[in-house]
Amino acid sequence: MRVLLQRVSEASVTVDTQIESNIGQGLLLLVGIEDQDNQDDINWLVNKIVNMRIFNDEEGKMNLSLLDVKGEVLVVSQFTLHASTKKGNRPSFIKAAKPALAIPLYEQFVSSLSERIERKVQTGVFGADMKVSLINDGPVTIWLDSKDRE
Repeated sequence: MRVLLQRVSEASVTVDTQIESNIGQGLLLLVGIEDQDNQDDINWLVNKIVNMRIFNDEEGKMNLSLLDVKGEVLVVSQFTLHASTKKGNRPSFIKAAKPALAIPLYEQFVSSLSERIERKVQTGVFGADMKVSLINDGPVTIWLDSKDRE
């Protein structure tokens, strides 16, 4: 499972000109699920995301976590995070999980994250053509891959 995490001062998702979800200060998480992902990947990522010290303290240093600042979260499914670009110019998405597997894992990820931060996690619309808007705060953008736990 891959997550592109962006610290934001605000973010929103629009589908067919309708705003589906929006948040203030917190994290926008673009989430890509592959065939090999399972509950262990979800657990590792959720723990890492909620405890990562990437919010500024009163001295302007990144010492506070999502839990510390009581930040909001917007999760958007994004199978393109598993693009393979090794051959040719057209990306291959063969590693991205099909909806039958991806949707339950995506929903479990959102549910687990919501339980950890003790508030509702906002989401995009799985599989929809979404327009994502954000103000990246910092900017802070971090790549997490549950199969590459550095």
